[in-house]
Amino acid sequence: VIGVVIGKTDVRGFPDRRNIGSERYTFSFTIRDSPAYFINVSAWGKEEYVRSLSESFRVGDCVTIENPLVQSKETEREEKFNPVTPSGYKLLLSENHSVVKTSSCYEMDTRLLFLLHLPVKDPQDYYSLGDIVANGQSLDGRILNVLAAVMSVS
Repeated sequence: VIGVVIGKTDVRGFPDRRNIGSERYTFSFTIRDSPAYFINVSAWGKEEYVRSLSESFRVGDCVTIENPLVQSKETEREEKFNPVTPSGYKLLLSENHSVVKTSSCYEMDTRLLFLLHLPVKDPQDYYSLGDIVANGQSLDGRILNVLAAVMSVS
């Protein structure tokens, strides 16, 4: 799978249920290879592997993923912690089987670069800030998608 990284989480550690007293580590990222398709990827394993992999690329880099495990995603559980994707699947990376190669999108395929600037939600599924202000009471308690741009940071 080849795509551009459009999102990434920090590395986290969890107690390992199989080996009491030790920890497993994980992080996730989302890659996109076309305007309509993107998928979540999770890496699990020992701290050294997961931290090294996480530090090897950043959002905006192009990656090639070889030998991931393809699994059906558990929609309700998966989408609490990861972006909602159009795919019914997720990719899992393991230290022993998977390889992630990083390269510049300029070297790989400049057509992937424009994917960084496309929203991942349907353009008809957003509320403007004006709509939220005007209809605030009727929207109370609902989860809303907001599309906004940062004008400046200071």
